[in-house]
Order: sequence, then structure tokens, then C-alpha cells
Amino acid sequence: MAVREISLRERALAMLARREHTRAEMARKLSPHSESPQQVEQLLDALVARGWLSEARFAESRANTLSRKFGSRKIEYDLRSRGVSDEVVERSVLQARISELENCRSAWQRKFGTLPQNAAERGRQMRFLAGRGFSAEVVRQVLKAGDSD
Repeated sequence: MAVREISLRERALAMLARREHTRAEMARKLSPHSESPQQVEQLLDALVARGWLSEARFAESRANTLSRKFGSRKIEYDLRSRGVSDEVVERSVLQARISELENCRSAWQRKFGTLPQNAAERGRQMRFLAGRGFSAEVVRQVLKAGDSD
């Protein structure tokens, strides 16, 4: 019994059925299975035209997933590194900033739960939150509660 060769279109649809992808990710993943780069580009153009491949949907989905644990700077970095266009990244980052204070408080609560008792502990908590991509202003607001700055 012969194994049926999966078409490039079927591969693309199977990938999109699992999760949203950027155009750059799709091109990278499909290229080894295509005869030419033009074949991949034509397929991607067709997927975009039908609304099956959407950079905006990918960015929204990714930003929502990341915003539970990370700040807007980390989200911006992640989207840019995945090849999302500047315009879509900016829209996603603006959306993430709306809930950044609440998300930062939540991340801080899960990790620490109590306000720092000394400068060393305060620095440690600030570095943790900054490393998660939260802005310095938001980190200060979270750690300011009951603290004299």
C-alpha cells in the first residue's frame, strides 16, 4: 500500500487548524515541502485572501496568552521576533497596556505575596517583574502599596 503524499495546502490547513501562525512561520515551515518559494507565497496569499491566515488574529491570540504572565515589553518583543508587522504589534501592545497593572499585580502576588521588607528584597522583586516585561512605572505602583517611596 503506497503512502499518500500530503499536499502543501493540506499541510498549511493542518497547521492552521492547530493554532494561529504568522505568515513568516508558515513560510518557514512549508518551504522544505515545496518545489519553489513562489509556490509557498501563492499558497500564503490564497490563505490570507480567504481569511484563514491572519497576522492580527495571531497577534491577538499570542498577546492574550502572554499577558497572563508578562508585560507589554515582553509581548512586543515576542511578536516582533515572530515577524509580526509593526502596525499589528503596536495595536497589540496598546491593548496589553490596558491590563498591565492588573497583570503585574497578579504575577507579583503569585510569586511573592508580601511587600519587600528591605532594599535587597525590593530590588529582587523589581528585577523579577521587570524581567517579565512590566514597565518600571507599573512595577513601582505594585510595590508602592503600603510602602513609602
